[in-house]
Amino acid sequence: MFEINLTYDIIIILFLAGGFAGFIDALAGGGGLITLPALLLTGLPPIAAIATNKLQGVFGTLTSSITVYKKRVVCKQDVFSLFFASLAGAALGAFILLFIDAAKLQIIIPIVLLSIGLYFVFAPKMHDHIERKPKISRPIYRYVIVPLIGFYDGILGPGTGSFFATAGVALRGQNLIKSTSIAKFLNLASNLASLVVFIFSGDVIWLIGGIMIIGQIIGGYLGSLAIVNGGTKFIKPLIIIMSFTMTGKYIYSVWL
Repeated sequence: MFEINLTYDIIIILFLAGGFAGFIDALAGGGGLITLPALLLTGLPPIAAIATNKLQGVFGTLTSSITVYKKRVVCKQDVFSLFFASLAGAALGAFILLFIDAAKLQIIIPIVLLSIGLYFVFAPKMHDHIERKPKISRPIYRYVIVPLIGFYDGILGPGTGSFFATAGVALRGQNLIKSTSIAKFLNLASNLASLVVFIFSGDVIWLIGGIMIIGQIIGGYLGSLAIVNGGTKFIKPLIIIMSFTMTGKYIYSVWL
């Protein structure tokens, strides 16, 4: 067993980390780059930190999802079937994670994150409200692409929100506002599937997660409001910055 020593400064750091990550996640994804180190700072073992990170992350994506839905950025038809496709893919990934050494798979993460960043660097100019012709059909997107990204989140995870947003723009021709908003629901589904596995494994630290949940709710709400009220000009730069930053982190920690 490990001892939890929560001083006032650690509590404040956890709360602020949750809030900032919730805001960044709502706009671009990559909030785990902020929250996971904060959790490790408390002395949690890595598996407990990852599990608790999923707990607090669920509330950030839930808040963002509810906000963009209430603001009518997306409707039920946009997300209903895709939500369950993401959930199914992530559940399968999380289940497989119980039987394999995930550390060996981390070599994939920098490649995925770098690809996301490079796409947004070199992609044609994106518009807030203008949609383009889809490159693949909705059934292929629903039954193949979304479950695959959900599977990635269940078994690995970093950059999933950016991955969903990129797929919506690149493959379905969605505008940046809609793609980012739909990504909130799909990321919520994949986070939920992973969280359920960690709850049953007993690795979630509820007290620490609870502190960060408060910050995540505030940050997720403010970030989703920024999307609705003209903050989309920050989405593309933030996705690029977070993708490249996470790539650098993983190359340093995993490859080097």
